[in-house]
Amino acid sequence: MKQRADQNKKTEEKRKDLQAFIERFSANVSKSSQATSRRKMLEKLTVDEIKPSTRRYPGIQFKQEREAGDQIITVENLAAKADDGRQLFKDISFSLRKGDKVAILSKDGLSATKFFQILTENEQPEKGSFKWGVTITKAYLPNDNSDFFTVNANLIDWLRQYSAEKDETYIRGFLGRMLFSGEETFKNCSVLSGGEKVRCMISKMIMTGANMLLLDEPTNHLDLESITAFNNALVDFKGSVIFTCHDHEFVSTVANRIIEITPKGVIDKMMPYDEYILDANVKAQRAKMYS
Repeated sequence: MKQRADQNKKTEEKRKDLQAFIERFSANVSKSSQATSRRKMLEKLTVDEIKPSTRRYPGIQFKQEREAGDQIITVENLAAKADDGRQLFKDISFSLRKGDKVAILSKDGLSATKFFQILTENEQPEKGSFKWGVTITKAYLPNDNSDFFTVNANLIDWLRQYSAEKDETYIRGFLGRMLFSGEETFKNCSVLSGGEKVRCMISKMIMTGANMLLLDEPTNHLDLESITAFNNALVDFKGSVIFTCHDHEFVSTVANRIIEITPKGVIDKMMPYDEYILDANVKAQRAKMYS
């Protein structure tokens, strides 16, 4: 589109030059043949029609209803095993600062999912503990959201069950931000695609006004436009975020801190993702943790 716009601009400039020459010299006998030639050139000039983009970007914007205090979360010696007894992670201790946006890394995707399930109190740790600050309100986007869509309800009624405000116009506003409008809002939530379910979950998260977002693979099933909107929303978010994601740009533009959970302990670095993966000391520490 940019190339077409640039070409159109050049064409319009050439059109003006030709038109000016014709108007100036069309009555000049010595220049009449040149004016005629330029008139033919002018007739052949065309400006390409640029159709508007059909891309639709969701209106994702997370706003805290209440600003968090200084105490976000404290994690002490957290450990968890898989169902087969395999050690997923252990000795995980850290505390978050206000405004931290933390990318959780692990070589095993199950480790990150288990970690989020523990922090949201959907699973119990093998040992260790954690404590959320008293001012913290959480919104969670799980990797597997299937349990949320077992009810027989349209999208309005589905989202209404999570809202203190039951007015339909209010509910439609949050669905509309995620590109559900008109007849689409009467879709039964049981027939939604993977991407539509994630967008419904994001509507639910926006509605909570939480100051802490917990995101387990948030880009799964989303199209490029939704990922871009989600990415920008997290960059602008004033609260705290703990997330795991395989999208390099998403992680590198959102996270200001990296926490890697391993079977032998934790690597915790206050640095951007790109710096983390290139740091020689981190590489040595990772090699020791996974050996």
